[in-house]
Amino acid sequence: MESTEHALREEHLAGCLALSKSANWNQNEADWRLMLGIGRGWGISLAGGTLAASTIVLPYGSFAWVSMVLVLPEHRRKGYATQLLHVALADLKNRGLIPILDATPAGREVYVQEGFADTWGFRRLLQLRQSVPALERSTPVRRLRASDWPELLALDAHAFGASRERLLRALAVRLPQAALVAEEDGTLAGYLLGRDGREARQLGPLVARSTSAARALLAEALAQVAPPLYLDVVDREPGITAWVESLGFQFQRPFTRMVHGAQQAPGEAGLVFCPAGPELG
Repeated sequence: MESTEHALREEHLAGCLALSKSANWNQNEADWRLMLGIGRGWGISLAGGTLAASTIVLPYGSFAWVSMVLVLPEHRRKGYATQLLHVALADLKNRGLIPILDATPAGREVYVQEGFADTWGFRRLLQLRQSVPALERSTPVRRLRASDWPELLALDAHAFGASRERLLRALAVRLPQAALVAEEDGTLAGYLLGRDGREARQLGPLVARSTSAARALLAEALAQVAPPLYLDVVDREPGITAWVESLGFQFQRPFTRMVHGAQQAPGEAGLVFCPAGPELG
C-alpha cells in the first residue's frame, strides 16, 4: 500500500489519538496539541489518509526529547518507525541537539541499535482505587502560587538540565489539584504537577530536594486526585515505590532513559523523583 511521509499538523490529531489508543497509551488531545506546540512531528499516512506512524521531537535547550514513536499494529514491521526515527535524528543533528528518550523494554532493543545508551530508569505504577495516605507533616505542602514560578523554574532547570517553562505552565492548569509545592526553612523544597489523560490521570513531574519533601507532595496529591492514576517512580527510590504499592499502586512496566551521542542525560537526576512522562521528559 502506498504511503507518504509528512509533517504532523492539527489536521492529523484524530489519527494521532488513534495511534495512542492502538498502543494503549494514555495521551489525549491536549497532550498531542501540547507536544506539537512545543516541538515538531512527522507521520506516515497511507493512500486513504490513515495515519499509520508518528514521531515527535521536543526541544529543550541543548537537547531534545524523542517521543511518540508509534505504528498502528496492522502496519508494524514495515520499517515505518525506523524511517521516522531516522528523520527525527537527522533533524536534531542538523540543529545540534542531543537526542534523549524514555524507552520501553521493546523499544530499548531498537534504540540500542541506533546508538542510544542507557542512563537511569523508572517504573510505571497504576492505582485503580483510592487509598489516602497519612499526610507527611514533616514538610509543609500547599497549592502552587503565581509567586512560586521563578523559584520553581530555577529548581526544575537544575534538575532537568534546561528550561521547560511552557510545558510546566501548561501542566499546572491541566490538573490544578495536583499543582503543589513543598517548603523547608522558607524555601521551595520541591514541586509536583499532573495532568489528565485518555485512560488515567498522571502525577509528575515531581522534583524535590529531599525524599521527605517528595513523599509529602505525593501524600497530599494522593488525597486530592482520584484514580485511575499513573505514577512513574525512579528506580533509585525503592522506598517510595514500596510505599505507593502499599496504597494499591500496581507495577505496569519499566522505562529506561537513554541518550544519543553523550555520556549521560543532562540535569541533576538525584532531584527527579517522577518524570513528567516518557513522552514529555
